Amino acid sequence: MRLPILITTGLLLTLSLNTPVLSQPVNPAPQSPAIANSQLQQLTANRQLWRKQNIRNYRYKLSRSCFCVPQAREPVMVTVRKARRTWITDGAGKAVERELFQQYDTVPKLFNLIEDAIAKKASNLTVQYDSKFGYPTQINIDYDSQMADEELYLTIENLQKINR
Repeated sequence: MRLPILITTGLLLTLSLNTPVLSQPVNPAPQSPAIANSQLQQLTANRQLWRKQNIRNYRYKLSRSCFCVPQAREPVMVTVRKARRTWITDGAGKAVERELFQQYDTVPKLFNLIEDAIAKKASNLTVQYDSKFGYPTQINIDYDSQMADEELYLTIENLQKINR
């Protein structure tokens, strides 16, 4: 009669020693004020450099990587006239759905996107700027490191001033 009790006790002890450790959610460290301040200084300096150029008519190639509809991930050409009127076309010159790109269809809107990511304390924000004109050439935003599929990656290439 004691043998079954010993076996049961032994099994329970073995199981209790191998209890899995439940992982605790890791809260991402809040963005340090020094990093946010540095990003804001870079944004301000580059925004001023862009404004100083007074470029009102321009075009650029925009590529977006995100977890979104396929049409929103195709590279497009953005053409800006008088600093605000825009046309967005695909590689063949065909108009695309403006709604898919309206947040990114002028350089000032790209600066606003960066400013918003700083204000919202994005978990990860990396931006590269053009040294001559100040516009962003690469914007990578991860608003929440614990959430999947909300990241945004933009590449801005071949910005050209155009004649009226």
